[in-house]
Amino acid sequence: MVRRMRPEGQPQKLGSRIWTGAVTFVDWPPYDARRTVGVMTTTHLAPTDLNTTSPVARAAELGPRIAAHAARHDAEGTFVSEAYDELRAAGLLRAAVPVELGGDGATVSELTALQRELGHHCGSTALASAMHQHVVAFTAWRYRRGLPGAEATLRRVAEEQILLVSTGGGDYTHPHGEAVRVDGGYRVTGRKRFASQSTAGTVLSTMFCFDDPEQGRRVLNMAVPVAAEGVTVADNWDTLGMRGTASNDVDLVDVFVPEEKVLANRPWGVLDPPLQVISSIAFPIVCGAYLGIAEAAYDAAAAAAGRRSGDPAVQRQVGVMRARLQVADWALDGALGLVGDDPAPSYATVLAVMTAKAEIARAGVEVCDLAMEVAGGPAFFRGSVIERCYRDIRAAKFHPFTPEDTLLALGRDALGAQA
Repeated sequence: MVRRMRPEGQPQKLGSRIWTGAVTFVDWPPYDARRTVGVMTTTHLAPTDLNTTSPVARAAELGPRIAAHAARHDAEGTFVSEAYDELRAAGLLRAAVPVELGGDGATVSELTALQRELGHHCGSTALASAMHQHVVAFTAWRYRRGLPGAEATLRRVAEEQILLVSTGGGDYTHPHGEAVRVDGGYRVTGRKRFASQSTAGTVLSTMFCFDDPEQGRRVLNMAVPVAAEGVTVADNWDTLGMRGTASNDVDLVDVFVPEEKVLANRPWGVLDPPLQVISSIAFPIVCGAYLGIAEAAYDAAAAAAGRRSGDPAVQRQVGVMRARLQVADWALDGALGLVGDDPAPSYATVLAVMTAKAEIARAGVEVCDLAMEVAGGPAFFRGSVIERCYRDIRAAKFHPFTPEDTLLALGRDALGAQA
């Protein structure tokens, strides 16, 4: 069903032209994915290993060391700093940077697999770093089209392994905050929610509303240093799950953003072509983290069920979990097949991605619920992998589109109805 999303469902007729950033490009050549792994060093893998191992293999190697700190950060509600030390040491924060600029040149599919592997070990690490990875991946998409500022950002990610913080999940089509034009740029004020990695981030990839006297209500995509004057990271991330992501609010008060740091000027309230591309890149990567969490709960439950493997009720519960994970995996693979290595704007692709995300969210919650039943009382205690997965997986339903919004979007598209 995912593959049958009809192209005519796109809200805008794009033809061979695409508006991205503030520039129109015509008939760019197809992208030939570069998957060669660059030369990197790490405290745990020998340099020769990094020349021959994929990002997902490096994540699997460091996974147990990340997992060793997961329960403590979950209990304390503190950022998974040791995990990020490991990611830096393994060169994984630059995985999406093109090879010629010093990264792995990882594709969307490869980044999804990377975050899925991290999800097997620590949900907070997987989700928080997914927010960095998808911004880097979209910046690489912009770099391939020669858009301004992209190469400089990617070089910083490769050389310094800086962290890019996204506020897109909380902003999306209706950003929080206002921009006012001043000499040389804009002054922006607003509060951004769900800013993962906020305590360790370097640059905010964010959006503000701007009332243009000629074009009307607009959205400005901007890059704002976290250390800029007027930027304050709150200490208010105290949640049910994903407690180690440091997804605090970020307050921006009268922050100056120079004109050259405005990356796009887009219509307000619209899932326009650039946002379609961002969604097509970002949400499969985020989905990988959640699918990995559900798989971790399944593995822990299956191990705990060994002593009751002859019980038909347990056999059925494990069978349901396995079936739900298999279908979720197929949904994600189908969406990734439509996204490809270098996606073009497509509302049909966005719907496919959102359908997969909704399936993973629903399946993930069911799997984690069943995992707790299968494992029994020990899974109810704090510190249990299943208990942590049970709480972490519930965040999957908060990203846009929500599962219910996805159903509405699918129905409207099928019927040709307006929102």
